[in-house]
Amino acid sequence: MSAKVTTLPSGLRVVTDAMPHLETASLGVWVGAGSRHERKSEHGLSHLLEHMAFKGTRRRSARAIAEEIEAAGGDLNAATSTEHTAYYAHVLAEDAPLALDILADILTDSIFDAEELEREKGVILQEIGAVEDTPDDFVFDLFNASAFPDQPIGRPILGTPEQIAGFSRDAIGAYLDSHYCSRATVIGAAGAIDHDRICADVEKRFSGLAAGGDSRAAAPAALYRGGEILMKRRLEQAHIVIGFEGLSYADEDFYALQVFANAVGGGMSSRLFQEVRETRGLAYSIHAFHWGYSDTGLFGFYAATGAKDVAELMPVALDCLGEAAQRLSEAEARRAKAQMKVSLLAALESPSARCEQIARQVMAFDRVLSREEIIGKIDQLDIAAIRQAGARALSSKPTVAAIGPVNKVFAPDRVAQRLRAC
Repeated sequence: MSAKVTTLPSGLRVVTDAMPHLETASLGVWVGAGSRHERKSEHGLSHLLEHMAFKGTRRRSARAIAEEIEAAGGDLNAATSTEHTAYYAHVLAEDAPLALDILADILTDSIFDAEELEREKGVILQEIGAVEDTPDDFVFDLFNASAFPDQPIGRPILGTPEQIAGFSRDAIGAYLDSHYCSRATVIGAAGAIDHDRICADVEKRFSGLAAGGDSRAAAPAALYRGGEILMKRRLEQAHIVIGFEGLSYADEDFYALQVFANAVGGGMSSRLFQEVRETRGLAYSIHAFHWGYSDTGLFGFYAATGAKDVAELMPVALDCLGEAAQRLSEAEARRAKAQMKVSLLAALESPSARCEQIARQVMAFDRVLSREEIIGKIDQLDIAAIRQAGARALSSKPTVAAIGPVNKVFAPDRVAQRLRAC
């Protein structure tokens, strides 16, 4: 395995994977603080902080940050998720020190200018509006809120307009000081890089990152409850998510449920696609998903269908899931396993994807999982284990979320009843 991990004296972890045949490098900073680490009064701060990190430091203005990285032909971006916030760059190999310098600058010396803050609040309010205008995205916010009601993990990552409007520079600074510490941070790099040079550069440039505690431990435990949120809107289609409690990425059956999700709704040969779309023409878009978090997960399917087809789609889709939990075939399992392995191997060919993969693995497991280990776990799964993982998920209380013409969407108790009849 070519990946190397070093823990610096500050507790900051550095993980790299050299890809000598490349001439570019991807580098990033992953912080173990996302939306589920926020108190109610902080809802939306993780995402706002991500935006404000690019709005100027003591050494660089917002424009200078953009011009300096792009003058080198590179690009800089960031993303906030439920459990992490990431800042990353892609540059030519010789510009890796520049990328690290900019990343360190924005994370340890941002000034949070008051005028920039007000402008960026406006940008985020537009982003929230864009999500609410996009039902195939917004329905997943409703789904999360129903699965984990009144919990940080169930709140939308972007926050609410009221919360965003009220945040001050002091609130951002306090959140940064509380959560952005070396022991909760991983620096990743992949591509044309040298591990020892990256470590030396990181140690020098990130010395301003406070040691602190590990903010990953600050997130309250998730409690899946399930439930229902239906939002009537004048839309051509009903956007529907039916889900159940999934598995943590640390659960021994995690890969079994991943295979089950792929088999029932991960591709054109899957049960949902073939039965709902190809055979019956009940939906243009339908797919299954399984998301793993540190202590829980979510499994389910999404479908978009016309108002007249909702009543037929619901039982057909649920029957696909219920029957798969009992009679999924060996051939279906083999196809799903092959899809997962191709996705894994494809990530190894991209420095950006590889950088993210190894950083997230160190964040989650304190080590890099080898290709052979992951593929071995997938290959050793037998059909009984895959069916059992599917049945385990389907036995939990259903969560139902839908937007549009929702009158004929099944309630959670009716979803459970249909599955018991399979």
